This record gives sequence, C-alpha cells and structure tokens, in this order.
Amino acid sequence: MATRGEGLLTLRKRRATGFTLIELMVVLLILGLLAALVAPRFMGRVGKAKQQTARAQIQLIATALDLFYLDVGRYPTQEEGLKILRQKPAHIPSWRGPYLDKEVPQDPWGRDYIYKMPGDHGPFDLLSLGSDGIPGGEGENQDIANYQTGQ
Repeated sequence: MATRGEGLLTLRKRRATGFTLIELMVVLLILGLLAALVAPRFMGRVGKAKQQTARAQIQLIATALDLFYLDVGRYPTQEEGLKILRQKPAHIPSWRGPYLDKEVPQDPWGRDYIYKMPGDHGPFDLLSLGSDGIPGGEGENQDIANYQTGQ
C-alpha cells in the first residue's frame, strides 16, 4: 500500500506533465493579441498585392490589344471584346493570335475587366473597379486602368 508521501509525489508528477486551464487561457489570450496586431498589417499588404496584380494584368492585356492592332489595323470592337485575343475570328484573315497565352484573366477580385472601345481616355479603356466593384474610390476601392484615374 502506498504511503501518503508517495501519493503526493504521484499527484505532483501528473500536474507537471500538463497545462492548467488558466495557463492555456493565458497562452490563447497572448496569441489573440498578437493576431490582432499582425492581421491588419498583413491584410493591407494583401490589398496592395491585388492592386499590383491588376496593374500587371491590365498592362499585359493592353500589350495584347496593341499586338492585335498591329496585325489587324484596328482594336477589337466593343462587341468582339477581349475574347478575340484568344479565339480566331473567321471574318479577320490578318489575325495572327492568340495574343494571350491563357484565357483573359478576371481581376483579382473575381470580376471581368471592363473593355470600352472607343475609350474616353485613348483608343480603348481597360479597367478594374477595385475591391468594391463601383467606379471611383480610394485605397483598395480605387479604380485601376490603362490610363490615369486621377486618384
């Protein structure tokens, strides 16, 4: 039969192998505070990365449109849209595409880029309406286009 001293030793060994509820709550509190400090900074960088991606994609599509212009002698009509950069039309014998390696991408927020021909700011306008999907805005909501948006 175990003596009283041996029983206390066994109890102490059991406590030493695990965490108490209070210790776990303190650790979770610290992790929560760290997440609250880091998350806003991280989310700001994600928004900026999406804007940079949209600018790069617009530049790539605009270059493809310029190549189309060099081959065909005009930019795609509003009705033809951007899909003509990938699909050979039967009515344009001078088409030498495809002008994009992959399908026309959506903007980083999952919407189609807006192609306007003729453009208000040049031969064509190509833009994304930013994270909010409505014209104008600031920060992540700012429009991104192949021309200066004035923001």
